[in-house]
Amino acid sequence: MSGERDLDKLLATMSPVLIDREFVFVTFENARYGDHSELQPFAAVDEPEGLTLLVPKSCADEQQLSYDSIFKGITLRVHSSLGAVGLTAAFAAQLATHSISANVLAGYFHDHIFVQSSEANNALVALESLAEKHRT
Repeated sequence: MSGERDLDKLLATMSPVLIDREFVFVTFENARYGDHSELQPFAAVDEPEGLTLLVPKSCADEQQLSYDSIFKGITLRVHSSLGAVGLTAAFAAQLATHSISANVLAGYFHDHIFVQSSEANNALVALESLAEKHRT
């Protein structure tokens, strides 16, 4: 199943839902993918400066790890194709009009947007508004 590619359909049916927990970004020098699995990472990015993990805040707190900001995740429940053009630009622009930063991760089935925890509800409203505009 390859997912939807039509931008209007994607926007009209993106069905954003708030993930019911907080996340933080942490990084580890000289670590490799698979290290720190006890932190239950939602995502991992291997960068030259170190391994970045997006982990539940509760796990980071248990391990007394430092982090800069707290995030909430929003999952777009539409099955978007990894080859779809314009979806990320459209929702990022919508969030930008509300001064909300978007940290985006694409999975095979869905896009996941991580926003400052304090802006999560505003982001959800903004995304739902964007979807509504494309339903009419």
